[in-house]
Amino acid sequence: MPWNQQGGGGGKSPWGLPGGPQRQPDLDELIKRGKDKLKKVVPGGTGLPGSGPLTFVVIAMLAAIVGFFAFTFRVNPDELGVVMLFGKPVRSEPPGLHFRLPYPIEEVRLPKVTRQNIIEIGMRAGVGTRVVTDVPQESLMLTGDENIVDIHVVVFWRIKDAQKYLFNIQSPEVTVKEVAESAMRDIVGQSNIQPLLTGARGQTERAVQELMQTVLDSYGAGVSIDQVQLQKVDPPAQVIDAFRDVQAARADQGRLQNEAISYASRIVPEARGDAERILQGARAYKEQTVAEATGQTARFLKIYEEYKKAPEVTRKRMYLETMERVLGGTDKIILDTKGGQGVVPFLPLDQPHNKKR
Repeated sequence: MPWNQQGGGGGKSPWGLPGGPQRQPDLDELIKRGKDKLKKVVPGGTGLPGSGPLTFVVIAMLAAIVGFFAFTFRVNPDELGVVMLFGKPVRSEPPGLHFRLPYPIEEVRLPKVTRQNIIEIGMRAGVGTRVVTDVPQESLMLTGDENIVDIHVVVFWRIKDAQKYLFNIQSPEVTVKEVAESAMRDIVGQSNIQPLLTGARGQTERAVQELMQTVLDSYGAGVSIDQVQLQKVDPPAQVIDAFRDVQAARADQGRLQNEAISYASRIVPEARGDAERILQGARAYKEQTVAEATGQTARFLKIYEEYKKAPEVTRKRMYLETMERVLGGTDKIILDTKGGQGVVPFLPLDQPHNKKR
């Protein structure tokens, strides 16, 4: 039984690959349809015999149509035509209309090489809706510090080598999905939970993408990984509140540490400035005191030299200078006890404005 008929391979080619050869149009069915349409168009067509010039023209037209479909194929703009000769890939054709030998001599596969494919791990997004269904058997992963984390991942990939994609792996989409999940578990198993929950998401995405590309290239899958996105990275739902409390406490700890560092950065320079100012003042006071003491010593020595020359005169002069210095800034009342008859009333003439009438 031919492989392109029902039951002859379960919709697969003789090599067990999905998407078998294109089904060829049935010649008898096309001739019958052509006759029916021709009877509607040509007057008296219902009485045409089974042979004659008109029937020959119809058969020739139908044969030309069948030949056109049998010997040509079209490649859409987002596809690449991979032509196989007796099951062996021999060439690739760009978008457009191309010639081929009829099946089963040549067979054409049309993978969509420009379309970006999406694989979801740990979740399933509803088509046309925003509802996301969690898949725990995929999303729950064990970290390097023996914690469990719930992760949703989206992988964007495309075909970079159509022949490798078609013939090196049996189920490309399943393979990409399994490689993505395996790479994600590998990277998460080497990481601690705290960086995954906070600042290491970008680093994790890049590591998973590189590991996936390395594994798929080793398979010869002909697939290019464009991007890996972590949609959600959370602790399991049963302990998420406790983890959020821990994160809040760590955030407060970091904030308080930053405030302490800022306060230290501000107060330490001020303290150093005050200490330097005090030291400068002490040095200045020291120098001033020493200079004053040195000056007084020199003055005393000078006075002492003069005193040795005329002691009486020097003592009197020192007495007068001392009295002048002591009494110079005070109020004085001078009483003449020798020429007068005693104490006379004192009138402060220098303060008349302070007296009331």
